[in-house]
Parts: sequence; C-alpha cells; structure tokens
Amino acid sequence: MSEPIYRRIDESLAAMGGEGFARAFLDLAERSGARQVMIFDVTPDRALCLMSRNYSAGRMGEALARRYLDGWFREDPLLPELMALPEGALALRRVDGAALEASPDYRALFFARPGLGGKLALLAAGRRRRLIVNFYHGAGEAGAIDEGLAQLAGRLALMHFDGQGAGEAPVPPALAALSGRERETCLGILSGKKAETIAGEIGVRASTVATYRKRAYDKLGIASRAALFAICRQG
Repeated sequence: MSEPIYRRIDESLAAMGGEGFARAFLDLAERSGARQVMIFDVTPDRALCLMSRNYSAGRMGEALARRYLDGWFREDPLLPELMALPEGALALRRVDGAALEASPDYRALFFARPGLGGKLALLAAGRRRRLIVNFYHGAGEAGAIDEGLAQLAGRLALMHFDGQGAGEAPVPPALAALSGRERETCLGILSGKKAETIAGEIGVRASTVATYRKRAYDKLGIASRAALFAICRQG
C-alpha cells in the first residue's frame, strides 16, 4: 500500500464525525478502482442515500439512486443478509449483474441500463444503522476493485455514520463532499428556488449557479433535479 493511500486513511480517520469526512473518504474510495461509489442506509422499510460519487463520465448515480430509493431496495438480494448481520459485523460480497439471483427488471435497472458489470458490496451492521457500501464496476472490470481497500473504506463509513445516528442532518449527507458553493446551489434547488434567486443569495451570476449545479451533478453522478431530490431524501 503506497504512502498516498496511508495519507488518505489518516485523513479519513482524522475527519471522523466531522464535515471533512466525506471528502477524505471519497478521495480514499476513488483508489478502489470503482466507477461509482454509493452508500445506502437501509432497513426493511426505507433506504437513504448517505453518499454518492461518480468517478467516470457516466451518470450512474441517476440510474442507481431514484428507483432503488423509491422502493426497489426491497428487492435487493443482499437485504436479508444485511438485516441478519450481528452488530459490528461486516460482509464483503462480489455481485455479478448478469448472474445475480434477482428479477430481470432488477438486473436491467441497476446493472444493464447503467452499463455496469457488477459491484463489490460491503454490508456493515452498526448499532444505529445498517449500510450497503457499493463499489460499482463496468463489464469485465470486477478484478479492478481492491477488496482490502473496499473493506477498510466500509468500516470507516460505518464508524462515521453510525456515530452520527439516524437523525435528520441540517445538510443531506450526500452533499457533504461538494464545495461550499456547489452545496449552497443544491440546497437552493432542494428549496424550490430558481437560479436567479440562488445567484442573488450567494452573490454570483445565474450562469455561475448553472456551473455550480453542473459540477455538483457531475460529482454525484446525476443529471436531474428529480435525482437530486432522491439522493437527498432523509426520511
């Protein structure tokens, strides 16, 4: 493991429980080789997106978040195992999208249509939360994701989010890794404000707000307002 990886691990540990954790964690997760990383807090009754970061040119978060959060999480073949894990336990699972024991619609929605071959999923059971930390890859890229790094990253995510509890945060966790202006822009959109209003509030031009929105969406792996609302829903 190279020195930059150690540095990112140290940065993640140092930021544990604070606002800087998301950026440190996602810098570390990028080294896993995944195209998209998403963290879901799941129960049998609801799913929340705690983190989303796109590392490729695709809009994978768009395809992965909206329908999963709107009820398809109940069809996730990993859900029973996650619910059965004892507190503090982790389980690492490689998922082949084409061979997954799930309905054809599920495989199409979450693997074929986004152009994904599968994922490395880290199931983590905490005292307050149960997380699925997904490291998605393209077809033929399964071996590119570092299992050891994925497991370490999942443990860090569990420590951070389980320590926060399941209460509603002032800022949706999925936006935590954005820059300040990107986050303000997304919060304005979530509040139903137009670009001109957001621009006046943060002291920039409306065209600059559009730039912040594009940068934020690119980082999250989404392309629409509806997807932003989906990944920011907290209850």
